[in-house]
Amino acid sequence: MIILITGITSGFGRAMAERLSADGHTVYGTHRRDCGQIPGVHYIKADVGSEEDCRAAVQQVLDEQGRIDVFINNAGMGIGGPLEFSTLKQAELQMDTNWMGMVRCLHWVLPAMRRQKGGRIICFSSIGGLMGLPFQGLYSASKFAIEGYCEALRMEVRAHGIDVVVIEPGDFATAFTASRQSVADPEAHEAYPSYARSLASIEKDETGGLKPEFLAKKISRIVKARRPRYHYIISTLEQRLSVLLKAILPPSWFAAILRSYYHL
Repeated sequence: MIILITGITSGFGRAMAERLSADGHTVYGTHRRDCGQIPGVHYIKADVGSEEDCRAAVQQVLDEQGRIDVFINNAGMGIGGPLEFSTLKQAELQMDTNWMGMVRCLHWVLPAMRRQKGGRIICFSSIGGLMGLPFQGLYSASKFAIEGYCEALRMEVRAHGIDVVVIEPGDFATAFTASRQSVADPEAHEAYPSYARSLASIEKDETGGLKPEFLAKKISRIVKARRPRYHYIISTLEQRLSVLLKAILPPSWFAAILRSYYHL
């Protein structure tokens, strides 16, 4: 299969590119900065924040291979902090990267898949796209947007033989933790004393989380599946149970559980 992945510099993207290439697929991946390259993987310098970069990346794959069988929207970033103290520029950056980056790429991928009468779109959301996480509100909002977009898209493209799969990872040990932008305003810490405790808890969970190779193995199976599910929660059992609890408990009860977990 011909596969295009956004954001293969590190973490999920690199692990997926390595695994899918080893599976025998032809893998293309976008990157913004120079990085060690995986033998056999085709690297395309592109920023999902640029419409022209997204168009050129998709066109390069089509020019060289004639089709795109699987598109994996992986590129993303996180901004943490009290919503009151998050700037409007941070809100714009969070949505522009995580949600609009996906939209820009799909703007060019979808016509190609419709013409070839088939394809598979795999978009990365998060467990944070299923529940609003304290002090990660901007990140959760961007992932909620992906959930809604993909839910609508799935119904629209079904008649064209295109599958839409949403991946909802839990905590993983990747460079995402170190690269997260966090509100550092002293007033934010004064106004929200629980912010520092929550952030420390979040980072501890992430650094002690699953390895990206675990997720890459799951993606390998999803790419091969004849009829993939709409959603895949890839996480620890505890985090999968949290999604179930949100679905069955009264909202106030579940909020109380989250507040306790995040030391609010």
